[in-house]
Order: sequence, then C-alpha cells, then structure tokens
Amino acid sequence: MRVVSHTCSNTEIVCALGCADFLVGVDDHSDYPAEVVRNLPRVGPDLGVDVAKVRELKPDLVLTSLTVPGHERIVAALKDAGLPLLVVEPVSLEDVYSDISQIAAALGVVASGEELVARMRAEAATLLSSATQRPPILVEWWPKPVIVPCRRSWTSDMIATAGAANPWSDRDCKSSPVTDEEVVRADPQAIVLSWCGVSPEKVRPEIVRRRSNWRDVQAVRKDRIYCVPEAVMGRPGPRLLQGIRALRRIAEELSI
Repeated sequence: MRVVSHTCSNTEIVCALGCADFLVGVDDHSDYPAEVVRNLPRVGPDLGVDVAKVRELKPDLVLTSLTVPGHERIVAALKDAGLPLLVVEPVSLEDVYSDISQIAAALGVVASGEELVARMRAEAATLLSSATQRPPILVEWWPKPVIVPCRRSWTSDMIATAGAANPWSDRDCKSSPVTDEEVVRADPQAIVLSWCGVSPEKVRPEIVRRRSNWRDVQAVRKDRIYCVPEAVMGRPGPRLLQGIRALRRIAEELSI
C-alpha cells in the first residue's frame, strides 16, 4: 500500500503500527522517527500541502487530520482532487485510541492497532492520578496572543490524567486565546510552554517572566515555568504518553 501522511501525528501512528514501509510521502513537519522520514518525499507544510505533489506520488491512501484551524482547507483541496482520504479529528484521548484503530484497519493491520492501543491504555492507567487536590496548570500553545487548550482537546484529558486541572476545560472549543485578566483570575500554579511548531531549544520562558500583568500569578511568582515539547503534547499519537509523564512530574512537584 502507498500512503501519504499529512500531519506529524499520522506519520507517527503509521510507524508505530509497523507500517513505515507504506509511506511514500509526508508533510514538511513530520520529523519522527527521523530514520524513516528523512529520505521521504515532502508534500509541503501541513497548512500548505501541494496537492499536485501528493497526486504525483499515486497514493492508495492519504491520511489527513482536522487538528488545527486551516486543516479543513487542505482536506477540501485533497478531496476535490479525488484523492483517497482518511480524515481524523481527535478531541479526546479516547478519540486518539479510536483513530489509531481506524488507521490500523485502513492499513490492514487491525491486530497491530489493537496491541498499540492496549499498550497505550495500560501505560495511561499507570499514570492516572488519584489526587483530590488538582492544581491548575496552564498549557500555552502560543505566546502572542496566549492560546490555551480547552474542553475539546486531548490535552485536557492529559492534564486530568496527570492529576492536575486545565482552567479552561469548561470552554467548549479546541483552543482559545486568553486575556491577562483571565490568566490572573485562573491563577495557575504552573505554566507549561508547548509552542506549536517551535523546537524546544527555541522556546523562551523569559517571555512569560516579562509579562508584567502576570507578575502576581502563582506560577510566575514561584518561577514554575516548564517547557514540554509540543511533539509530545500537541501530536495526537503514541507519544502523548510521554507528555502525560511530564505533566505528572510537574503535578507531583506542585504538591511538595
């Protein structure tokens, strides 16, 4: 089977299912596993896919997603081109598990999908916190404006699993900008920087420390500002478990 993957998460799922050899093209941002993707043809950034390049690769299946604003335009262009699509739109951890199973079925490796989901569920169960006091943690997707995950985000499930709380888990959307006043009111005990599309070495905690309107927020006052790679927080695939582990460590530090 010839598969083109649009979005990093789909690429990682295909590889985790043992189907890396199926990949004949990936989006420009797919960077893991490096040994698999480094020599694959690129079809453009996730918000600027070159449909003609995708068509030239003659895929039997194009895996695509509706995970960030703008993806709907790419999906529509791929659909208009008559390409065979599987579109996923996860908004919870359960959706991630379901999508992995759906992709496994499309690739003809149902058993591998069942095994992968079972492993992920088992690991998540070991990380599930029974804490009754759940400190609020702000996960920052973007610094200007500050954008945070909301109810329809697997990240809220990750935070809850780790024993903390997302102050905006009652906001019925995937993500949202927040004002300084809203952050001060939420008073998070920790801030996790996981900037979309930004490599960890380029994330700058000092930007948060310089926000004068945040100076009385607990997380800033106590310098509880953490960097967790977006690759393990914002990509709905197997590596989310690494993100939950990181959040669990942060939640445990807050209780000390």
